[in-house]
Amino acid sequence: MTTDAKYTILQEVGRGSYGVVYEAVVNQTGKKVAVKRMHCNGPENVELALQEFWALQSIQSQHENVIWLKECILQSGQVFQPMSHHSNKSDDQLLLIETCLKGRRCMDPKSACYLWFVMEFCDSGNMNEFLLSRSPDAQLNKSFMQQMSQAVAFLHRNQIVHRDLKPDNILISNSSGGPVLKVTDFGLSKVCQGRVNINQHRFSSACGSDFYMAPEVWEGSYTAKADIFALGIIFWAMIERITFREADSEKELLGTYICQGKDIIPIGEAMLENPSMELHIPLKKKRSIPNDLCKLLHDMLAFNSKDRLNAFQLESRIKQTTYGEKTQCSSSSK
Repeated sequence: MTTDAKYTILQEVGRGSYGVVYEAVVNQTGKKVAVKRMHCNGPENVELALQEFWALQSIQSQHENVIWLKECILQSGQVFQPMSHHSNKSDDQLLLIETCLKGRRCMDPKSACYLWFVMEFCDSGNMNEFLLSRSPDAQLNKSFMQQMSQAVAFLHRNQIVHRDLKPDNILISNSSGGPVLKVTDFGLSKVCQGRVNINQHRFSSACGSDFYMAPEVWEGSYTAKADIFALGIIFWAMIERITFREADSEKELLGTYICQGKDIIPIGEAMLENPSMELHIPLKKKRSIPNDLCKLLHDMLAFNSKDRLNAFQLESRIKQTTYGEKTQCSSSSK
């Protein structure tokens, strides 16, 4: 990457279906940054890249637990054009860039199109790697739950629905006060335009990662509360260290599920098939989860989204969680 030699790429740190993430340094200061490159070589890739850009550029203030976009750069061939929200470009100009990028055909490698996202660097990997390399820790769990709930409440206040919350999309940065979570990867996110109630605005495209998807997402009609269901799956898996093996990569991932014979089924899918299904929390050991926390998980994983907590209620409930007497919770999710 060369934008007047502003950054130097050090090494690749992650790769997915739609992009590559590198560790890099700012040449002027020597400060580390993360650089994500998304190849805009087809309509789906362009849409994902632009959704990530529009979500991050729409945030007017920083939040400690949401990844910070320093700048975004459009590469066309050997030409690099900054299009960050820190620049002076108007919304009309940015819309023009979006329209042109969507309509561009990148068949010639010499004119290949990329979006480069320059973001703060997180030095401790993702949440999945971080937690599975450590023994369970109740205080760390509580801190992570508070941080995640605050991040999602912040996004929802800014009219952003993430739609792909999972441990791999939550990065960890070390600080003197302890590990700090950063919600990242906004390629599937949606920014709600206008003054809409984010908990009533409905989406129709089923997207996300199967094991974290709410029942209504499988049906294709859902609201921002789908993010809360995903958090419920993450919280439950984190507390009990419940994992499964990803089918393609055999990678061990944090996530809860339902067993059907030799198969494991995402909880959201299983609940859609059987709405009256009772969730057995805790799953591994009786008395392993405090009663108030157990009730919180049930309220986050309610089958009917109308009965599910919204992000602002969750943020408040997390603060009130006392980790009281450890007794098994037997209420069902209906």
